[in-house]
Amino acid sequence: MPLDNAAKIYPPAMTEGWNALFRVSVTLDEPVDRQVLKRALLRTAARFPNFTMHLRRGFFWYYLEKLDGVPEIRDDVRNPCARLNFRENGGFAFRIRCYNRRIAVEIFHAITDGGGGISFLKTLTAEYVSIKYGVTVPRGGDILDCSDQASEEELSDGFLTHAGPVAVPEPAGRAYRIKGTRDRDFLHVTTGILDSAEVLSRAKALGVTVTEYLTTVLLFAASDLKRVKRDFFQKRRPVMVTVPVNLRRLFNCRTLRNFANYANVGLDTRLGEYGFEEAARIVHHQLKLGCDPHRLAAKVASNVNIEKNIFMRLVPLFIKDPVMALAYRIEGDRKSTTCFSNLGQITLPPEMEAHVERFDFMLGSLAENPVACAAVGYGGRLMINFTRVIEESFLERAFFTRLVKMGLHVMVESNDAAQGCGAQGD
Repeated sequence: MPLDNAAKIYPPAMTEGWNALFRVSVTLDEPVDRQVLKRALLRTAARFPNFTMHLRRGFFWYYLEKLDGVPEIRDDVRNPCARLNFRENGGFAFRIRCYNRRIAVEIFHAITDGGGGISFLKTLTAEYVSIKYGVTVPRGGDILDCSDQASEEELSDGFLTHAGPVAVPEPAGRAYRIKGTRDRDFLHVTTGILDSAEVLSRAKALGVTVTEYLTTVLLFAASDLKRVKRDFFQKRRPVMVTVPVNLRRLFNCRTLRNFANYANVGLDTRLGEYGFEEAARIVHHQLKLGCDPHRLAAKVASNVNIEKNIFMRLVPLFIKDPVMALAYRIEGDRKSTTCFSNLGQITLPPEMEAHVERFDFMLGSLAENPVACAAVGYGGRLMINFTRVIEESFLERAFFTRLVKMGLHVMVESNDAAQGCGAQGD
């Protein structure tokens, strides 16, 4: 299976200490039975053939090759999304972790994105609940029927199918960058737990979505940091947040592989100070433009055209690899200050709700930007996970402190016992 258009950049960009991982996890109402989980994993993996693949190096491109079985279920760790060693993981590009009541799936971005990842986890959880408790869980939406075979559309490259007739590349530019003391051996995770209804009410009062509301808070938090740091070389750069956009909904596509693009939104503080309501309106309109299907199709076409370029097709991989890796380092994350990815509100059938307490979503370290943010809602709670590879908790401290000052109640957790976020509500 050839890599999809979005996946092609990730293998060349890998380093000895990093590959692009993200993580989705579910917390159940009682400890996980590993034998049942193994049975559920075997059924789920058969339904998601793009997961049971091994990354191989060809002469012109990387590609995916079928593997038998499933990866070993491993104990969860305090340091999530550490570099995935494919050989130690049986060749698989995803791993399953388990601890007490939690099941976590850490996925190499070359096989799918957050949309495909959450579908895999929800289907795995449905299989687990069905086997463990002998109940029939209704299937539909993201929860797939494991008695079915994956369709041709589910395994298709949506980028090739939905590329627009005109290619318009992303404009060049540089955003304000967060700096700190690098700690590449440990991924610091700070989780803020909020009431979903409370956040939704604040967003509705401003006429914006939850994603737009939280993106605005993140922009203000990064602007606060920029103001305090006073970096001479970066003072003229705008604060920008990259917001991934799930293209499946916009283009009515059911692929289980990567099919997301992004919108960059920001505030240029050189133009003056913005009030929060004013900034939220700006973010709202920027995201509306960024999510316009015609614009996204043109951006997709730009990437697809690079892939189809006769030079790119005929140049051997040993030459393409360093060129693509360098391009990713130069351009990959430098147009944004940080990233905010929101999977939205998760709903489950009652048969599953009775056994599921919590979902979490987090991004592994980015290639260049040291801090990333991801969110998911379930059961009346909104989980916001900051991940960083620097020792200083600048951004999440400013973000959660601002939320508390705005009157929202926040409970903060961290995998770093030495860290005090200083922004706990309640």
